Formats: sequence, C-alpha cells, structure tokens
Amino acid sequence: MPRENKTECLCGSSECSNYAGLDAIIDKYIDMEGNLIIILQEAQELFGYLSRDTVAHISKRTGHAQAKIFGVATFYAQFRLSPIGQNLIMLCQGTACHVNGSEAIEKVICDELGIKDGETTEDGIFTLNNVACLGCCSLAPVMMIQNAQGEETYGKLTQEGVIGILREIKARAVAQSA
Repeated sequence: MPRENKTECLCGSSECSNYAGLDAIIDKYIDMEGNLIIILQEAQELFGYLSRDTVAHISKRTGHAQAKIFGVATFYAQFRLSPIGQNLIMLCQGTACHVNGSEAIEKVICDELGIKDGETTEDGIFTLNNVACLGCCSLAPVMMIQNAQGEETYGKLTQEGVIGILREIKARAVAQSA
C-alpha cells in the first residue's frame, strides 16, 4: 500500500528526510509478490547498508513487520546492518585458501588494522569480511577489495605483501581526504 505523501517519512525519525530514492524502489516493487528481498537489496545498494531507520521506513511503506525485515536481513549474509568502510576486504577462507595460509593472512590483516572479521576500522577506511570462497583457488590465499573504483583481486598472498597492500590503500585514502 503506497503512501500518499512521498516527501514525509512515516517512520518518525528525523534522519530520513530524504528517502525519495528508497520510495522509488518501493514503488517499483510494491505490488510484486515476494518483494522484500529485492527491496532490501536495492535499499542496501542505495545506502550501503540497512539502518534501523531504513528498515522502519520500508516497514511503514510495505506493511512488512520490522521483525520480519530484520529476520530476512540477518538470515542472508548479503545484507549489512551497519556501514562498511571505504574498502571492503573479502578474505577467502575456502579449502584451498585455508590450506595455503589464509588464517595467517587474516591475523596479519587484523593486527595491521586493529579489527576482527566483520568490523570496520575507526577511520572508516577498511572493513574485513571473511568469505567462504572467492572462486580463485589457483591464487590461494586470495582476497578481493571492493571500493568506489571497483574491485581488485590479490592472490598468492604473503604476510608482508598484505601489509604493503593495506598501507598503500590507506595512504591513497588519506591523501584523497586531505
């Protein structure tokens, strides 16, 4: 049931004064059976993650209970409930990567950045996510880093190499923000 006034948020939060893009997504799928996942996917693409306010807004607009929305968002690994860093590190933990030292690579990343799996650095530059498989077994151990410029895959990782990659990316991010 689409709402009448698309400029006023119904969730009651002062933070969602500009949900025109989200409303366009909801309007596009409002009459589609099983619309929740696609709405959540596109909302996350729009905002980078699914905030409590975004979930409340989707709930009000679609009639899906917030509990149901959070249930879907926490069930599927593709959804994020908190913002991610400028650079999303996806570290493969598949069999080939594991056998070739992905645990040691994870330790180096965690030590260098001061975060654990699923966390974001205080400066917002990096988020680390362990993933089941990146499909690059011949490059094991491997990580992929996504950012606004796209994604890059790094294979045959060594502990020293990972430190160099992270420091280079951080230096670029700091220089761009200066």
